Formats: sequence, C-alpha cells, structure tokens
Amino acid sequence: MNSAANIMTREKNLMNRTIEADFFPRAFEAIKDKPCILIVDNNRDFTRSAKLALEKTGSYSVFEENDAIKAHQRAQNLKPDLILLDIAMPGTDGGEVAARIQSDPALDRTPIVFLTALVTEAETRSGLRIQGHPSLSKPISFSDLIAGIEANLPVHTSA
Repeated sequence: MNSAANIMTREKNLMNRTIEADFFPRAFEAIKDKPCILIVDNNRDFTRSAKLALEKTGSYSVFEENDAIKAHQRAQNLKPDLILLDIAMPGTDGGEVAARIQSDPALDRTPIVFLTALVTEAETRSGLRIQGHPSLSKPISFSDLIAGIEANLPVHTSA
C-alpha cells in the first residue's frame, strides 16, 4: 500500500510540472538577421514559388498569406520589412489591404510593393505608382523581383 501511494504521489507530481515549450525554434533566431518579406496573393502557386526562390538566395525570410482578409493581421504579427501585395484578389482587394496597413501606426512605415498583372512591364519600369506605392508587373522574372525588393527594402538593421 505504501509503495502504491508513493507511485501515485510521484505520478501526481509529474502531472503538475510546468511544461516548457520552445515555440520559436532556434532557426527563428537566425531569421532576425534577414529582412522579412510578406507576400500577399490569393494565388498559392505564385506565393509558394516566390517564397522558395527568395529563400533559396539565403538573403530573406519569406512568409505567405493567401487570404486578403487575414493579411493585415498577418502583417501585425510578423512586422515585415516589406510587403509584396497583389491588387486583384477576391473579396478584399490589395488597395483595401494597403489602406488598412497604412492606417496602422505599427505598420505605417512598412513599404508596400504592388504585384499585379494590371500593369505592364513598361509601366513598371517608368516608375508607375499605385496609391503612392511602387508596382511590379506579373508575370515577373526572378531578377526583376529581386531588383524590386532591393529597391524598396529599407536598410535592415539587426535587432
């Protein structure tokens, strides 16, 4: 009986222990040294391929959001250094998302670059701005995407 009571006490103590979890893996610490890019586009294939290509350079931490309604919340959580934002999305368009982000004091200085098939490459190269934001035309080459990011990415400082 005594040994059974000891076992139950030990099990109870084990169950009452605080469990510590590392929700942010060690790799996340290295991410802080890289500029954070948020890609918002309802086309999952585009965001996925852009994310993989950009991360392959080793220069960026890239996150995707495929739901325009959730984009502002995702930006609040990430505090990205730059947002690549599609204009034509179902429900809420990119212009509305940009307006929400700009009206948020925590995000109002975050550069937004519109990615859209609504403008031509020639218009992009001429410096066309949409709602005051630079734009990149889709489809876009990888080199043009990098150039557009680098031209609009603020100087990144380590935390």
